[in-house]
Amino acid sequence: MTHDATRRHAAEPSAPTGAAVGDESTQRIPRALIAALDTPPTAVDNSVDNREQKSDAETPAVSVWTTAQSSPAAQRKNRYTAGSTAHPAKMLPEVVRHAVTHYTRPGELVLDPMCGIGTTLVEAVRLGRRVVGVEYEPHWVEVANANLDLAREQGVGGDDGIDARVFHGDARQLVTLLPDEYVGQAALVVTSPPYGPSTHGQVSVVPGAGVQKYHHLYGNQLDRGNLANVGHHRLLAGFTRILAALRTFLRPGGHVVVTIRPWREHAELIDLPSQILACGRAAGLIPVERDVALLARAAGTDLVARGSFFQRDFIRKQRERGLPLHLIAHEDVLVLRAPLQPARAVLAATARKPTPGHGRERGRAA
Repeated sequence: MTHDATRRHAAEPSAPTGAAVGDESTQRIPRALIAALDTPPTAVDNSVDNREQKSDAETPAVSVWTTAQSSPAAQRKNRYTAGSTAHPAKMLPEVVRHAVTHYTRPGELVLDPMCGIGTTLVEAVRLGRRVVGVEYEPHWVEVANANLDLAREQGVGGDDGIDARVFHGDARQLVTLLPDEYVGQAALVVTSPPYGPSTHGQVSVVPGAGVQKYHHLYGNQLDRGNLANVGHHRLLAGFTRILAALRTFLRPGGHVVVTIRPWREHAELIDLPSQILACGRAAGLIPVERDVALLARAAGTDLVARGSFFQRDFIRKQRERGLPLHLIAHEDVLVLRAPLQPARAVLAATARKPTPGHGRERGRAA
């Protein structure tokens, strides 16, 4: 078995075997789990971390993050290039700042396997952390690097510069994509799955044509390798694979922060946060918090919503039809952690001399 195959075999869940060994995840996410994502994996594991996972799942910690006291545009002002605005699903910078501040210390490594325009990377380096990101679409790799360059031009990191790299590739291949130097090093992962057709983008009013959407789609819609363009079940299976691969690069006890919003299809709420939580359990991660990041400004005893045009228009139309819907004023933040004992893949990889990454690196260290 080759070096890469050994890492891949050890890090990814294998076919169901009925029992787990130690901290290792030995079960792929089954279709039954995707269809009824309210139950944990069926594998039996009596290890300390498994017992702790059961305890955490029963009484998760909760918190409310006031992350929208200023508008998204104000949070990004002078920190991101103009090309960043075209991304259809940008992460709120204040969510990253809160996560990085609370779960890491200066100098530690922060990773985002689906980094988009590089919001996680930009906010983390501005807080003195080392960063590495992966992005599937080449255009957004270039934008992420441009945003990191802007931070450098503004003096972030001082004379020593900033330690930031962006790799172009599919996060589902993370184990063979990133160099061994990152194995077992990440203190924190901050990421979000793609929302696909539920993104709203931006709007303009065209005379004679009414309101038009733009910047609301991911890449080439015919590219089925892009998780944003696949069906719901394939998205969950792919994201589970990514979460499992992250265990190779997380240090023992390192945290994974996933921001995710529910959405509606034909007025029916799709509880994607709960589904992603089940994916995390299936990947061998331990849920420790389920928090709320506000998308509305907290003002006294009220919340001032910052809904988009399409959100407000949808709510208005549904209320006219008698369905009492409200604007979504928050997104879920799922906080999971890696087991306290490193995975076998980490132990095997750290025992060998680091080798260059197999992905196509678009970034650079400075």
